[in-house]
This record gives sequence, C-alpha cells and structure tokens, in this order.
Amino acid sequence: MSDLTLMLIKLAFLAVLWLFVIMAVGVIRTDLFGPATGKAKRAQKSEPRRSKPVSRGRRNEPRALVVTKGPLAGTTLNLSASQPIVIGRAKDATLVINDDYASGRHARIYSDNGRWIVEDLGSTNGTYIGQQRLTRPQPIGVGQPVRIGKTVLELRK
Repeated sequence: MSDLTLMLIKLAFLAVLWLFVIMAVGVIRTDLFGPATGKAKRAQKSEPRRSKPVSRGRRNEPRALVVTKGPLAGTTLNLSASQPIVIGRAKDATLVINDDYASGRHARIYSDNGRWIVEDLGSTNGTYIGQQRLTRPQPIGVGQPVRIGKTVLELRK
C-alpha cells in the first residue's frame, strides 16, 4: 500500500473515533441534564415547582410532600389531586434531585380516587417504601417514607 492510502485510512479512523467520543458525551449529557430545551427553559431556576394548595373536604388527606433526608431536606411541595409529581434528575421533573442514584424520570406520585400512589418509572436503582422495593404502583400513607437514592420523602397533613 502506498503512503497516501495509509494516511487516508489513519485519518478516517481518527474521524470515526472522534465521532464516537462526541456521541458518547452527548448521551451522557442527556442522561444527566435531560433533553436540550429552548433558551427560556434553560434560564429558569431548577427549584421545585410548587402547586397551589387544594382545599380538601376530608381531614386525614395529606396536603404536602416533604423531603425529610437528602440534599433537598426541608423542601415542601403542596399536593394537587390533578397534578402528578414526577421526581428525578431531569430538568422537567417536578422535584429535581441531583443524585447519582436517581434516574432522569425516576418515580411519580399521583392521586387516584383520594389515595396517593407512588410508581417507579423504570429506574435503574429502584424506588423504596420503607425497605421494600417497588415492583408496581403502591398506595402510600401519611408519614410513610419513600426513598429514591439518598433522598427520603413523606406525605404530610
């Protein structure tokens, strides 16, 4: 083979290698920060969105989701029967958790006929109620700990 052919093969190999590296970095960025969005969305703070409190007819129903352990300890989200709460690392999640053990869209908490349900959204490391790993959507009660990575959440009145 001529020197020119070898040089072209080396350059093509180098170009394919760089393409692979760029694609791998893009996949990792998407996994960590979620899909790219418009400039207006990027300018927003990554604080949890707070729902307006809902007046409830029953006394024993929970009114807030409280983070009891983890980096966001003390954060409170008011519950709304019409709005599910999505928890994860993605920027579009209702409660954004910066935790290596949380997936982009890790879990969801929603109301179903007056009961609050927690559902794992196919996360790698799982969602736990107490020490039990969720395998299907489960109802949760007031004060029952829900663990996602290093973060623990509870429903409160």
